[in-house]
Order: sequence, then structure tokens, then C-alpha cells
Amino acid sequence: MAAGRNKEPAEKLDSEVIDPSLKDDSQLGRALLHALRNAGVSVLYQDNDLRTVWARNMPAPWAVAGGHGDTILPPSQTDRIIAARRSAIASGQPDRFEISAPGEDGMRWFEVWVDPDVAKDGSVRGVMTTKVETTERKRREQSLRALLREVSHRSKNLLAIIQSIASQTGRYSETIADFLTRFQGRLQSLASSQDLVTSSNWRGAQLRELIYGQVGRYTNGNHNSLQFEGSNPYLNPNAALHIGLAIHELVVNSLGYGALSRPGGAVNVGSELMTEAGETRSLRLLWSEPFESDAELPTLRHFGRVTLERVVPLSLNGQASLDMSGGRLQYHLTVPHGNFETE
Repeated sequence: MAAGRNKEPAEKLDSEVIDPSLKDDSQLGRALLHALRNAGVSVLYQDNDLRTVWARNMPAPWAVAGGHGDTILPPSQTDRIIAARRSAIASGQPDRFEISAPGEDGMRWFEVWVDPDVAKDGSVRGVMTTKVETTERKRREQSLRALLREVSHRSKNLLAIIQSIASQTGRYSETIADFLTRFQGRLQSLASSQDLVTSSNWRGAQLRELIYGQVGRYTNGNHNSLQFEGSNPYLNPNAALHIGLAIHELVVNSLGYGALSRPGGAVNVGSELMTEAGETRSLRLLWSEPFESDAELPTLRHFGRVTLERVVPLSLNGQASLDMSGGRLQYHLTVPHGNFETE
């Protein structure tokens, strides 16, 4: 009795419908056809001589009367499917594999199942080929792999920048407390620029937004402390990080010794696109602020100056100069066109 009870559910699972009184071949057929079409599944049945007996959801030119039903595929892929069918007929064993074919909008991929039609006596009466297009899934997988490679590449670049910051900060810090203060400020500058890059889906950041963001971190969003004039190009991620770091150094020094250290003080930033023969060749930035002529800016002799005059321009294949004369501090940075977009 126990064996009989255990067997009954298995028979129900193998049945096409649970309730025999509800079984209707025409209804079942229509339901299966709708399911195949909605799921994008194509099915081809052939006899042992690979003659097409019937096909379902096989749009032209997949199925051709009297043919093998794979006419859009390259010959090598067609031969592979035919070989799999003949093997299934000979061995009675199914097969599963992936094929690809060029399409109008690029490569197309398909998952293929080849199953023998085995009778109760064990003989093979024909072969069924099932195809499901997986192009969209493949393209998503390719996009994801490309994105992961890009994230890995950018992460390595960011770690290299952080390593350089740590090394330079440690070289010119006299105490641990001094190192931590400077290092944390520079990391926060990178984080602020990185937020802009990430929010743009890694496209980069607009120059005006980047500069106001760096200055606003120390001025509580007081826009009167910064006067920005000129072009507003879109910086690529690498340029956004390094220019943001340069602005951070200028802001920190200005807060300690320059215009931003005095009530009502303000700095000026100018941006100009340099053209040649009608084409944009470079971006020129100018940071300018007044300061007392007999004042000294000691931090500009240390890491700040290294960053402004060496690290940033070298990272952008550009040029930079820092001048303190005539009662003004002026920082010029020339950035080649490959680091930004004008539209």
C-alpha cells in the first residue's frame, strides 16, 4: 500500500493535466503554442532522415520545407546542429549547446536543445530541436563584464592616487596629527570628486560643479567666496579627480593664508577654451586671489606645491605654473582636450 501511495504523485506529475476530466487536446495545444510564442521558444520535429515533420514558432527563414531549418546560420553552425541531431538519433542521447550568428544589429546567440523522440520500445522515431534566443542576456552579460573591468581599472587608478597622496603627505608632515589632518582632507576631496563622477555614471563632472563643490566644503556653501567665469566643459573622470585635488590644495592654502582667511574675501577662477584652426585644443584654468605681499604661504612650499606644479599637470599631460607676486597668487593650469568634452 505504501508503495502504491508513493507512486501515485509521480504519475500525476508525469501527466499532462492533473484532472483527466479537464483534458482537451485542442485546448492543450493552443496553450502550448501560446506559451512557446510568448517565451520565444522555437521547436522543430524531424524524422530519422531529418525531414521536417512539423515546426512551431519557427519564423522564416529558420524553417524551410524539406530543409534542415537552420538557413540563417553560418555553414559551420548548421553542420554542428545536423551532427547533433544525427548523434541523438543514433545514440538516443540528448545534447545541449550554444550557437551564434550575425544579425542586422550585431551578433545573435541561441541556446539549442536536441532531444531524440524515444518510443516505449526504446526505438528512436525522430528528433526534436528546441531553440531559445539569448541575445539580450548575452549583451547584458557582456556589458556587465565591461563595466566590471572598467570599475577595476578605475579602482586601481584611485588606489594609485591615494598611495601617492599618502607618500607625499607623510614626506612633508612633521607629526602624526599633522599627517592625519592633511591626509583626511585630501581623501575627502577625492571622495567629493568621486561622488560627482559616480552620479554621472562614470562620465565625469562639469568643471563649474566640481570647483564650487570643493570650495563649498570649506565655506559652508557661501557662493560669494568664489567668482567663476568662463567655459564649463565636462571633465572626464581622471581629470575631475586631479583638478579637484588641485582646487582642494588652493582652497586649503587660501583658508590659511590667502583671501578666504579674511571676512568677505573671495577668489576668482577663470576658464577658457583655447582653439586652433577652429578646433578646441586645450582648457586653460586660472585661480587668482589677493594676499598681503609680505605674507608667506609655507604649505605651498611642501606637498601643495608638488601637487599643483607636478602631480596634477603630469597626470593630465598638461602644464602648470604657480606665481606669487604683485600682491596676488595665480595658478595657471593648461589641460589638453583629451581630458574633457565641450558638449
